[in-house]
Amino acid sequence: MLAKLKMKSKSDIAFDIFNYTLLGAITILVLYPLYFIVIASFSDPDFINTGQVVFWPKGFNVLGYQKIFEDTKIWRAYGNTIFYTLVGTCINIVLTMMFAYPLSRKDFCGRRFLTFFMMFTMYFQGGLMPTYILMQNIHLYDTPWVMVLLPAINVFNVIIAKTNIQNNIPEELYEAAAIDGCSHFKFFCKIVMPLSKSIVAVLVLYYGVAHWNEFMNGLVYLRDEGLYPLQLVLRGILVQNQASADMMADIDSMMAQQKAAELIKYGLIIVSALPVLVIYPFLQKYFAKGVMVGAVKG
Repeated sequence: MLAKLKMKSKSDIAFDIFNYTLLGAITILVLYPLYFIVIASFSDPDFINTGQVVFWPKGFNVLGYQKIFEDTKIWRAYGNTIFYTLVGTCINIVLTMMFAYPLSRKDFCGRRFLTFFMMFTMYFQGGLMPTYILMQNIHLYDTPWVMVLLPAINVFNVIIAKTNIQNNIPEELYEAAAIDGCSHFKFFCKIVMPLSKSIVAVLVLYYGVAHWNEFMNGLVYLRDEGLYPLQLVLRGILVQNQASADMMADIDSMMAQQKAAELIKYGLIIVSALPVLVIYPFLQKYFAKGVMVGAVKG
């Protein structure tokens, strides 16, 4: 280590110090709001409102988490979101890879037309009202399937998967497999999918986070509160300040209810974001690799 430092000039050392300082400051600016939400969820609202909670929780309080765990509405929405995320992501991966594979084949008839048709939808869409009417006509409105079938495929992710297959799976591999009697479907299942684990992991992360954070489709296409995703319930508490009546049933004074609502807001943010934060480290290595191999080249 000392030898490396001696080999560096003073300007290089100064540049490294500047970089580390700048990156450290940016890291603190990004992480501190998340850290503040964590400590605020365990603090007394009076200390939060007066700005006394800065680095450590004050007036340790778990009332917010207690109310969250007792509320059946939140847990029902949590279960809905898990269902939408798991089922929706599986559908996304299957359709995206099945769409990307034929588009990656140079001998596929209609490849250019389908690519143009797919790209066209990125810039020109049907709009909210036609989509709303379509969901009603095909009987998806106010059903859980509208949350998983409406966003079933993403054009940008198809392009990433298509580019990855083109760059990493040579056509000669299919020709060799075809000599042994391998069909396109078997080649896709036995060779393409196993060799695309890194890009599949990236797509799982992209689609999974999108489903987990989805609330707009639920806001527009769901009427039954029993089908609401977690983010829509969270939106009602954070934006509209509407905590469940069951959560406030045993709290008498208006001031106490306001304090409890503040703790519930912070606690619900932590509860809703925790699964993504836990899963991401396990997909990080695939994410970094997949972004590079699946990058769109000009």
